[in-house]
Amino acid sequence: MSSSLHSLPWSAQTLVSNFNSPLELKQAHAHLIKTNTPLSLIPPSRIASVCALSHLDFSYAHRLLAHFHQRQIVVWNSCLKTLAESDSPFDAILLFRRLREFDVVPDSFTCAFVLKACTALLDDKNGKIIHGVVEKFGFQWNMVLQNMILNFYGLCGEMSTARLVFDKMPQRDVVSWNVMITHLVKSGDFEGAYGFFSRMPERNVRSWTMMISACVHCGKPKEGVQLFMEMEKIGVQVNEVTVVAVLSACADLGALELGMRIHEYSKRSGFGGNVRVLNTLIDMYVKCGCLEEARRVFEEMEERTIVSWSAMIQGLAIHGHAQEALRVFSMMIEMGVMPNGVTFIGLLHACSHMGLVNEGRRFFSCMTRDYEIIPEIEHYGCMVDLYSRAGLLQEAHEFIMNMPIKPNGVVWGALLGGCKVHKNIELAEEATRHLAQLDPLNDGYYIVLSNIYAEAERWEDASRVRKLMKNRGVKKKPGCSSIMVDGVIHEFVAGDDSHSQANEISDMWEKLLDYMKLRGYKPDTSVVLLDVEEKEKEKFLYGHSEKLALCFGLINTPPGSVIRIMKNLRVCEDCHAAFKLISAIVNREIVVRDRNRFHCFKDGACSCQDY
Repeated sequence: MSSSLHSLPWSAQTLVSNFNSPLELKQAHAHLIKTNTPLSLIPPSRIASVCALSHLDFSYAHRLLAHFHQRQIVVWNSCLKTLAESDSPFDAILLFRRLREFDVVPDSFTCAFVLKACTALLDDKNGKIIHGVVEKFGFQWNMVLQNMILNFYGLCGEMSTARLVFDKMPQRDVVSWNVMITHLVKSGDFEGAYGFFSRMPERNVRSWTMMISACVHCGKPKEGVQLFMEMEKIGVQVNEVTVVAVLSACADLGALELGMRIHEYSKRSGFGGNVRVLNTLIDMYVKCGCLEEARRVFEEMEERTIVSWSAMIQGLAIHGHAQEALRVFSMMIEMGVMPNGVTFIGLLHACSHMGLVNEGRRFFSCMTRDYEIIPEIEHYGCMVDLYSRAGLLQEAHEFIMNMPIKPNGVVWGALLGGCKVHKNIELAEEATRHLAQLDPLNDGYYIVLSNIYAEAERWEDASRVRKLMKNRGVKKKPGCSSIMVDGVIHEFVAGDDSHSQANEISDMWEKLLDYMKLRGYKPDTSVVLLDVEEKEKEKFLYGHSEKLALCFGLINTPPGSVIRIMKNLRVCEDCHAAFKLISAIVNREIVVRDRNRFHCFKDGACSCQDY
């Protein structure tokens, strides 16, 4: 063919091999006929590409390609692939329709390319047509095609159809199972995904990683860590995606020991420079209360993204280092890194926790003015929290009423929290009325209002709120604290005396209590909102879950080591005062992560200054 092409004049060679339209193709065709030159000199794939999108031109191309020895569908498949991967994947669907009109028999590649276009468009109608073609022409044996069909139905949200396809597949591979697990997780069916995972005849690193990530996203970090342990035990080699998933689970659990071990593993395995791994490490160390380690990771990073900067700013903020958070932000701006919405959430948190009202106002204003970032509900919530903590309750209320978007439960909850601190019953009642509509089953809001009434000795009102909770089926969430010792997580619930070391824990508390009273400790029974005798209130106080976890930690960890506790609720004022004294008595650093922030108790003081 090459020698025949070179025998043509140069202009004719260009015309035959580089035509760009159906008209130029026809000119090339005519020239070959006149010169009695074989049609095979024309590139068939070029014929298909210039004639694919016009019905008349397609008919001409179809007749022309009939003169070639190559199967027509092979030529058209090349065109389908290009169109499916283009910015206009629907053109691939249109071409497929023409192929069927002209009875060009598809093969498995045809179906794969058109299905790719349907998937890109989430075109369930045409996707089902392709599925029918697969069944009609007997392509069920093609595993790649079957997995594409599974993925297509999953992306279209048709999980019942995907299950039917999966169940009818003559054979399945690990990809088939992984596709089902992926889409079940995305659809929120964690149990279904775990069921598939449990039944898998074989699993690869992707299978394990997906399930660990699913555990984290579904609020089951403990199960995610357990899966990782099992994965390690059978010798599956993890990748950087697995490392990120496990570190996220460690962050949620406060599992520092495992997190540090994963950190060392990532260094040995060559993931030490992976930005996503490093960003997750910063988050893990921050959430485990190791701010110094988070700083070290951040400072040693060769490349930092906005995620890195924002994670560090947020970490400093929740650990009570507001001024340093602001300095890091200034450094970021000087280096030319543009902030995003998450960055400003961290900055506003920092200002809120440290009472920096003017700085908070300035940051909120410059978001839109300087960086064209439109505030979202989280930013408004931070501003209400800032005003409320500072005692500017009327300003907080006016801010809420003037918000351009509807305030949610978090916004009204921030105002309610400020009302408790500054004892404003009228605004607390208004906030609770809104919260009862926005988040009617959240026990925390009822309890805060009940506490406000109780502190004002309005016992009848406090009792009325408790009865309202009961009538609406709202149950008080028990305080729960956890501590990890020797790689094992130990959980304590308020008032629980069922632990195997309950007697030792009780004895430890009595000893600490004696030492605390010598230093002026008096139980703050105002946080116990029950109309009972003072001794009974003290008993409730002493059974708070974080106190039980602390005593367990003191018994089971080496002297001088840091004790790290996680709590599901806010640390009460009495526990806060007690932990400050205990940190000095036992000469230990005690880090408590509650629902809102970190408290680092050391030498009789706490990093949080607004308690």
